[in-house]
Amino acid sequence: MKTHLLIIDPQNDFCDKNGALFVAGADRDAVRLGKMLNRLVKKIDDIHVTLDSHRTVDIAHPIFWINSKGQHPGPFTIISEADVSGGAWMTTNPAWRKRGLEYVKLLAKNGRYPLCIWPPHCRIGTWGHSIAKPVSDALLKWEEERFGVIDFVTKGSNILTEHYSALQADVPDPADPSTGINTDLLKVLQDADAILITGEALSHCVANTITDIANNFGEENIKKFVLIEDTCSNVTGFDNLGKDFIKNMTKRGMQISKSNEYLA
Repeated sequence: MKTHLLIIDPQNDFCDKNGALFVAGADRDAVRLGKMLNRLVKKIDDIHVTLDSHRTVDIAHPIFWINSKGQHPGPFTIISEADVSGGAWMTTNPAWRKRGLEYVKLLAKNGRYPLCIWPPHCRIGTWGHSIAKPVSDALLKWEEERFGVIDFVTKGSNILTEHYSALQADVPDPADPSTGINTDLLKVLQDADAILITGEALSHCVANTITDIANNFGEENIKKFVLIEDTCSNVTGFDNLGKDFIKNMTKRGMQISKSNEYLA
């Protein structure tokens, strides 16, 4: 039996209380995940780790948008198509105004999230971008004991689109292949007999990544998914998104387990 572990965005900005976008409970999730990985070091055959990888200037960061008073939006501001078309919010760089309006229109059309402004987070090269210590220590141990090579999957570097899902951006940029479907990740996961799922945040990047994989995977393969429910948490205020994700995916065949129970 070939077991893969897919860890979504186990980074300091999400998992540490001093992080820019701390997910309540993620610090404890990271400890439990590290313990599980150490316990299953001989039983996990392949590991994939996604890394949210942003720049300061990003379509979902405050600096990208400005109002008529010269103010940037605060974190968690929702910017709608009406806000942009009506001039309530404009792109700080006038050259991107056409893209900004087109972007919010496409978000409204594709039924994914509306544009939410987040605190600048997981900026490339910063402490917040690094993997939380309980997880990174366990990953290093796995590489040493298994002579393994972890598959690190970066997402979010394109400043003109959001990239909650590790499989594809919310609005793919035709000029940037990295925002399209990650067929390499799909192919390698299809070889697994079991795919353990964990990471942050359950309500956003975990839910979007797994839903996108499922929608491109074939229904029979969804039975390979095993969500480790006590190693991932929801962004505060978005618990319903995490609950809806679990409800929908378990109906499609995803299994649920806990970090101290799987293969115990």
